[in-house]
Amino acid sequence: MASRVGEKIKLTSIDELLCVPETNGTIEIELGLISAFENHPFRVVDDEKMEELVESIRQQGILSPVLVRPDDEGGYEMISGHRRLHAATIVGLKKIPAIVKELTDDEAIIAMVNANLQREEILPSERGFSLKMKMDAMRHQGSCRHDVAKLSVVERKTATIVGEGSGLTGRSVQRYIRLTELIPELLDMVDTKRLSLVNGVDISYFDKDVQKWLYEYIKDNGNLKPEQIAALKEQRNLENMTQYTVIAILNDALPKKSAVKKVSFSEKKLSKYFPADYPASKCERIITELLEKWKLEQEAQDGI
Repeated sequence: MASRVGEKIKLTSIDELLCVPETNGTIEIELGLISAFENHPFRVVDDEKMEELVESIRQQGILSPVLVRPDDEGGYEMISGHRRLHAATIVGLKKIPAIVKELTDDEAIIAMVNANLQREEILPSERGFSLKMKMDAMRHQGSCRHDVAKLSVVERKTATIVGEGSGLTGRSVQRYIRLTELIPELLDMVDTKRLSLVNGVDISYFDKDVQKWLYEYIKDNGNLKPEQIAALKEQRNLENMTQYTVIAILNDALPKKSAVKKVSFSEKKLSKYFPADYPASKCERIITELLEKWKLEQEAQDGI
């Protein structure tokens, strides 16, 4: 449903969506009738957390019903509860307790994202794609017909509302959404912490070909340094450069190592100034003392 320009977007919370009338309360639904939410951005993996959930369901059953909505084929689409559904399948349950709610596509997206963002462990890619879905849904709920001058302001306000309830500022929401512009290989590096979130956001603004070259560079040389990212951002025609040129820019931006000064004396040279029975440590001490004296004399001459 569209709102008027300037009207604050009302976001239906997951709690409100779950507050259904008693006549539409929890029912038992066969697992085979429930399909996954389309383009669901959250991964369901068989990790340690899943093992704990499976064991909990095996001992106590499913304590919290899932949230579904009717689909067009006589079944149901999962809104919140993909992990519980997967665990129930592993346990061997035939049915699962569920709350059925009639929801529009936008309401379903918002409810799905809100429920999953409450999880403790969420990958940056999951957060990015889910926040993008929620942002798009809220745009649909509001008015999309803004003039250009007001567009950036509206986007910032929408991003702030999207972050409410998940502890994210509007700026953080926008940064996570930027990650969805990364090629999959780089996004996976962000998820595995091989590429920092900050660098990932900066790289997301580069052309896809440049991103591929950066992926290869990182894979071979390790993470990029801030100086290297800054050097690329200064290039006005980066998308038209060759891979060779981009790599050259990256290498030139690396901090230069200062040359190490090394002075050595052969035994023949030292024998001209020290008796043969002088140990090396004593020769070194005398040389150091003479150099200190020379330094003081140079400073006196320079007026330091």
